[in-house]
Amino acid sequence: MIELKANYLISLRALASTRLPAQSATSLPGGLVTRRRGRGLETADLRAFTHGDDPRHIDRNATARLGQPHVRTFHAERDRTTVLIADFRPSMFWGTRRTLRSIAAAEALCLIGWRAVQSGGRVGVIALTATGPEFAPPRGRDRGMTQAIGCMVIAHALASERVDLSDPNLDQVLPMARRISPRGAEVILASGFDALGPKFAEEAKALAQRRSLSLLHVTDGLETDPKPGSYWLRHPDGSLHRAEIGTPKPDTYTDMPLDLQLRSYSTALAPDQQMHFA
Repeated sequence: MIELKANYLISLRALASTRLPAQSATSLPGGLVTRRRGRGLETADLRAFTHGDDPRHIDRNATARLGQPHVRTFHAERDRTTVLIADFRPSMFWGTRRTLRSIAAAEALCLIGWRAVQSGGRVGVIALTATGPEFAPPRGRDRGMTQAIGCMVIAHALASERVDLSDPNLDQVLPMARRISPRGAEVILASGFDALGPKFAEEAKALAQRRSLSLLHVTDGLETDPKPGSYWLRHPDGSLHRAEIGTPKPDTYTDMPLDLQLRSYSTALAPDQQMHFA
């Protein structure tokens, strides 16, 4: 599979709904019902004032601008937010088994995203490409997940046209993830972890201080189980070069924070064969 399609990622919803853990009556440990205090800080909606709304939530700026009372609602601070980071840099556009590493990254993130919205959370996405990131803000329900899928599909299509460019450092996307993800959010980065950049460990640790950061390592069979030999490889410009395969791959992850959770997702296996990561 070399093309990322929206209908395929949407179809993963059925797979993600299997083996869902039993949900507690509340989001608090022990299932105890307590009154939540506060209204949160992140805007959920801006709409016209209706009977029964709390007058304290009237937004003065919107009311003055639109000529009628408007209220601003907020997400509760305990809302579960998941931010998916898809690595669509040029180094991800290859694969020797079932699919490209870039598509495998999108598959894995979609499985996690579908589970998040089915559990009542919100999902947003950042897709890193050679020409910059594409972004969809966190939203809830199926609408939020389909928006995230649309962002990934568009970013993947654009990135596939510029595989002749070099990889930007992976550490460039982490400050953006820190800006858009609220405290307590879960952030999942799916990547082959090529070209980490000099500040990857520093930025990852800063992101993980107030959020849950997980690293999803997308691997190909040629990396994990190389078959020794001499192979012709075609470069994006059409030229052919001979490569010797079989020597151990250098350790790319010496600068990676060791206290972060690192899971794996293989291009060789179908999504239903590796549900353990989600």
